[in-house]
Amino acid sequence: MSQPIKTIAMVAGEASGDLLGSHLIEALREVVHGVHFIGIGGPKMQAAGMEIFFPMEKLAVNGYVEVLRHFREIVGIRSKLRAQLISNPPDLFIGVDAPDFNLDLELALKKHGISTVHYVSPSIWAWRGGRIHKIKRAVSRILALFPFEAPLYEKAGVPVTYVGHPLADMLPEVPNRTAMREQMRISRQAMVFAFLPGSRQSEVRQLAATYIETAKLILLKHPEAQFLVPLVSRETRIIFENMQWQLEAQDLPITLLFGHAHDAMIAADGVLVASGTATLEAALLKRPMVITYKMPGFTYWLSKRKQYLPYVGLPNILAGKFVVPELLQEDATPENLAQALLNLVADKMAVAELEEIFSDMHIKLRQDTAHKAAKAILPYLNGDK
Repeated sequence: MSQPIKTIAMVAGEASGDLLGSHLIEALREVVHGVHFIGIGGPKMQAAGMEIFFPMEKLAVNGYVEVLRHFREIVGIRSKLRAQLISNPPDLFIGVDAPDFNLDLELALKKHGISTVHYVSPSIWAWRGGRIHKIKRAVSRILALFPFEAPLYEKAGVPVTYVGHPLADMLPEVPNRTAMREQMRISRQAMVFAFLPGSRQSEVRQLAATYIETAKLILLKHPEAQFLVPLVSRETRIIFENMQWQLEAQDLPITLLFGHAHDAMIAADGVLVASGTATLEAALLKRPMVITYKMPGFTYWLSKRKQYLPYVGLPNILAGKFVVPELLQEDATPENLAQALLNLVADKMAVAELEEIFSDMHIKLRQDTAHKAAKAILPYLNGDK
């Protein structure tokens, strides 16, 4: 007699969650036969076999002002999904990051007897620490990506498993920059910068002009410099290209890439990166970086008031100190960014020290994450919890 098909509902809200979710789907398929995945995800989760109820892009907004603009649509999607999952309960719900969307959904589902796993700890250690009480009510288990997170949840009585970060499993411990430059047909002697303005359209709108003006200033001192700009979608590419035309910068040595962010960072001498998961990617690829970010003024003011830590970039958070510069909001001027990048790449001792720090991070975060997460999830799926 064949076993009944298990159904797992999942929700991811942006590109990093789509990547995490796709790896978890593949790992779960190895240990659970005939499992059916449904919910909200991106192209990677869909390619892994998930049935998409709503497109992930509907949730990919950031900042208070931006969320308010899309509030009714986002709440409408959550209400429809909640009703659908309560009327046809899955065997398990997994929220992949996106805590503002997922925690309220998890609260409702858990009240109806559906086990809920939240994959990626909300940043209670950076801001909004009081949220841990809501998390305790909403989730059956937290899957934490960083080692310092587990003790915080254990202290609060929240079931937690440290699973490491999947990027540490994916990315090479010693990236081959020479081979990557050959592959990209870039001279070994060239000065190359990777500029990553973010994955969301709102981020690229905020940062495109600053990045282009930064490139202009670097070229004044190093006319031979080249710039690689990976963009995740056609929409973000159009935003960046339009800004190049507005600033009469279409002749600058800027190469726009569809994706290939890891390739660009491996090939680069230095990276200018918007705060977020890309900062961790740059660290795991052992590249010196300058972290920057801009958001609408009101959103930044609210975030700053609730911030616990003096830094926002994951490399600095994991190190527990400033190991790379952070230039945010009004400090993120082209002049400051260009100077910080040039100072950093010119300091060979600083670059070597960063590589050592980032190598240590890589070792601690490499845990075979997807399989470890799948193992932690199985008891809930099998009804053992």
